[in-house]
Amino acid sequence: MLQTATPSLHPMPSVRPPLVTIRCAKPRDLPALHEMIVELAALHDDDAPLAPERLERDLFSRTPWITALVAEAGNQLIGYAILVPTYRAAEGMRGMELHHLFVRPGHRGTGIGRHLVAKAREQARIAGCDYLSVSAATGNFQAHRFYESERFVPRPVTGMRYMQKLG
Repeated sequence: MLQTATPSLHPMPSVRPPLVTIRCAKPRDLPALHEMIVELAALHDDDAPLAPERLERDLFSRTPWITALVAEAGNQLIGYAILVPTYRAAEGMRGMELHHLFVRPGHRGTGIGRHLVAKAREQARIAGCDYLSVSAATGNFQAHRFYESERFVPRPVTGMRYMQKLG
C-alpha cells in the first residue's frame, strides 16, 4: 500500500528573511559602521586605528570627504560600501573609487554585495562620474571573480605608489 503525506490543517508559517534596504549612511549608523570597518581590516590582518570621530567628520561634516552606503536588514547593518571621489586629469574624467565593500559573514553569498555595487554605480552616476573603480589584493581571487562578474575590467597596476605623512 502506498502512503502519501496529507497536508496539515494548520501549516507552519514560512519564515521570511528580513527585507534588505541599501541606503546612504546616517549618523545613527556610525557605531555599526565603525565596527564593520574594524572587521574588514581584521579580515586582511590589518589594524584599524580609525577613531569614530574621524569617521563622523569624513561622512557628515560640512564638506564630506566620503560617502558610505549601508545594507540594513531587520534594523541591523549587515554590510557597507565606502565611496571616495577620484579624478583622471589627462582625460578630464571624474570617477568614484569603491574604497571598501564588506558584507558580514552570515549574509555573504546572498546578493548583498551586488546590491551595494549597484547602489555605488547609481551614486557615482548621480555625482557626474564617468567611471567606478575598485581594487582587490593580488591573491584575493574570490574578490577578483566577484568584481569581474560585476563587469569591472581588470587593469594592470604600474609602478610604485608612494605616501608621505603630513603633520
